[in-house]
Amino acid sequence: MATADTSGITLEELQLSGRNHSIPLEALKHDITPIGLHYLLIHFDIPKVDAETWQLDVGGLVEKPLALTLADVKARPPRTMPVTLECAGNGRALMEPRPLSQPWLEGAVGTAEWTGTPLAPLLEEAGLAAEAKEIVFSGLDRGLQGDVEHAYERSLPVAEAQRDRILLAYEINGQPLPPQHGFPLRLIVPGWYGMTHVKWLSSITAVAEPFTGWQQEVAYHVRQSEEEQGEPVTRIKPRSLLVPPGIPEFLTRDRTVAAGEVLLEGRAWSGRAPIESVDVSVDGGSTWAAAELELEGERWAWRGWSHHWDAQPGDHVVCSRARDEAGNEQPVEPPWNLGGYSNNAVQTVRVTVSG
Repeated sequence: MATADTSGITLEELQLSGRNHSIPLEALKHDITPIGLHYLLIHFDIPKVDAETWQLDVGGLVEKPLALTLADVKARPPRTMPVTLECAGNGRALMEPRPLSQPWLEGAVGTAEWTGTPLAPLLEEAGLAAEAKEIVFSGLDRGLQGDVEHAYERSLPVAEAQRDRILLAYEINGQPLPPQHGFPLRLIVPGWYGMTHVKWLSSITAVAEPFTGWQQEVAYHVRQSEEEQGEPVTRIKPRSLLVPPGIPEFLTRDRTVAAGEVLLEGRAWSGRAPIESVDVSVDGGSTWAAAELELEGERWAWRGWSHHWDAQPGDHVVCSRARDEAGNEQPVEPPWNLGGYSNNAVQTVRVTVSG
């Protein structure tokens, strides 16, 4: 298991990492991530939105265009769902060579309870035309990327957008969305990487052709070179993370525990199928033992696991590996790609056991 070289980190990457933040891994102990500890990625700027004048426009290939106020959205039937969100670039900084962007390690994840109204009934009310193939979601955040000025926009196939789990969310953990999480309204697409969950929603548009906006057609593709189109990033690959055991060394975050029984615990999730198993290693992946999974809960929220370790004095490398019911399993080494996307390689934690 290789360690990435981050010695050449740039000022631009530091600037991005100052604006965005990952979850402190000890916060994995929470079933539901407290709002301030949930990972955060702000693509351009946080728009200042007046809830009194904001409206959501639903249009394009529909029979009855809609213009909804926030009160209109909140008056629709509500639903609350715990959903695990993970950034598509999680683990990017551990690739070698390191792709130049937000330098995530492994903590770009969180699980919140999102409250909103299902999208499907709204699309039904608007009356999708038969020729509608995709639904485009536009946010109020705007900027330049790839020398192209654009609003942040993403699309979903009509069939995906009509699934009953897709939410237009206005609350997180029972509180109104804070500005950084998309106030007043955002999209929640359980099982998909975070780039899909468009924040600061302003419009929903049905279109007949595949959407070719920059964030859809250019960004978020797994490819080896600029010349390739590559494969689009979609659903979250399986991942397991360990709650750091014991106590940390300040700079390295290496851990120290006392010899004897040590409870190793963590979380696992996959957007492709429910988690089937988690294995744990205390020797850097040479041998593995099955962890115990918590009872299966909500499909789109992470699942807890635990393992009792008879810790012997010395230096150890602890890691965990998740597998889902579709047979997808975490690799030991990250397969490299140009954008640093979908790196779900096995996490490693250095642990010293004191005698």
